[in-house]
Amino acid sequence: MRKEYDFSKSDPNPYVKRLKQQITIRLEKETIEYFKQLAEEIDIPYQKLINLYLRDCAEKELKPSLSWQE
Repeated sequence: MRKEYDFSKSDPNPYVKRLKQQITIRLEKETIEYFKQLAEEIDIPYQKLINLYLRDCAEKELKPSLSWQE
């Protein structure tokens, strides 16, 4: 292994637009449990499932229907 590497002539990362950004989000325990159970059924990590679901909503430009209960 070399002590130093020269990256000055390297190509930029072609996947940089697809990189994920880490955030903090507060979700209800029941919501997390729902996605964990569903993710276990289809054998993928639950965070990936949540990401896929949110991406699908964004691509379809879905908007939640909100109603405030008194």
